[in-house]
Amino acid sequence: MEIWINPACSKCRSALTLLDAEGAEYTVRRYLEDVPSEAEIRTVLERLGLEPWDITRTSDPLAKETGVRDLPREETDEARARWIAHLAAHPKLIQRPIITADDGTAIVARSEEAVREALARHA
Repeated sequence: MEIWINPACSKCRSALTLLDAEGAEYTVRRYLEDVPSEAEIRTVLERLGLEPWDITRTSDPLAKETGVRDLPREETDEARARWIAHLAAHPKLIQRPIITADDGTAIVARSEEAVREALARHA
């Protein structure tokens, strides 16, 4: 299991605390330092079953500054590619934390319930 985190994020720290309390084995990826490639973002989106705009922090001031909020939310390869390229260029806009489970799925683990679901998938 891998968890994408921003150490400054309280939800990320809470997820790590819960994983540690449960004795889970995991790898931490500080995705602002170890920026995921477009291919990695695409893979995580497939595992999540979500569109790129679903994991974009559109309320972040950076979203307005960089114009991501103005990108079309169309379920086309071209639109998805533009969003994914934007996330790779501006990883701060990726929702966090994201846990990739050993069963091939992933989950945006912003709540205790979501972290527990990821743990259940890991068992």
